[in-house]
Amino acid sequence: MQFSIRGQQIEVTDALRDYVDKKLSRLEKYFEAPPTSEGYVTLGVVRGLHTVEVTIPLAGVTLRAEDRSDDMYASIDAVVDKLERQIRKHKTKLNRKFRQEGSLKTLFVEGSASAVAVEDQEHDYDDLEVVRNKRFTLKPMDVEEAILQMNMIGHSFFVFSNIETSEVSVVYKRDDGKYGLIEQN
Repeated sequence: MQFSIRGQQIEVTDALRDYVDKKLSRLEKYFEAPPTSEGYVTLGVVRGLHTVEVTIPLAGVTLRAEDRSDDMYASIDAVVDKLERQIRKHKTKLNRKFRQEGSLKTLFVEGSASAVAVEDQEHDYDDLEVVRNKRFTLKPMDVEEAILQMNMIGHSFFVFSNIETSEVSVVYKRDDGKYGLIEQN
């Protein structure tokens, strides 16, 4: 698994780079084949705390974890632990749903369709306050899978192509902890 490691307000030393590579290589056991897409690691110092963010884009899934602590190495360890728990949790949930389609590992193998392919473009719209435009490639899925994807990437909403209606839909997390669905009329 290849990672692009960059630092924000910190120099990424060879020791840090080696430690990140060593720790993230623990995740390879969860994949049938190594992901072909590159993962992103950002190391930084924010308000005196060592911050580590890791994003691993896969087909249909984006794994993401973040941690802040007083020690950079402890933050790296915590992020890897979070990613490991995230993978196990969601593989188990998805396996229950897609048991007939293959093994646990099959669900996390790189494929041709992706749930979210993000293309960031910075714009300057003075009056409307739009600061970023994102483009998504939508994977057809049902509402339950969309909720799992939303929780996996840690967002409060998720845009997807509803496999039942063939329309673009949005699931979101409500303040009461339940989920909502927005569909076209």
